[in-house]
Amino acid sequence: MRYKARKRLALFVLVVGLPAYIVVAATIMSQASRFPLALELLTYIVLGIGWVFPLKRVFIGIGQVDPDAENDQ
Repeated sequence: MRYKARKRLALFVLVVGLPAYIVVAATIMSQASRFPLALELLTYIVLGIGWVFPLKRVFIGIGQVDPDAENDQ
């Protein structure tokens, strides 16, 4: 995937996808009072870091200089 496409996708994920994920996670955790303590802790851990792994490739190198840009020097 090209740099600009990854950058746009990363922005979309952060602006639209992450808030939607937070709503889903909060809905799931509103039911957590019925879970045993260990299962509730595991659910918090999975929901807290689980979204990163599928999107890891999208965010790699986004803060770097565009490698596709021509070097004018």
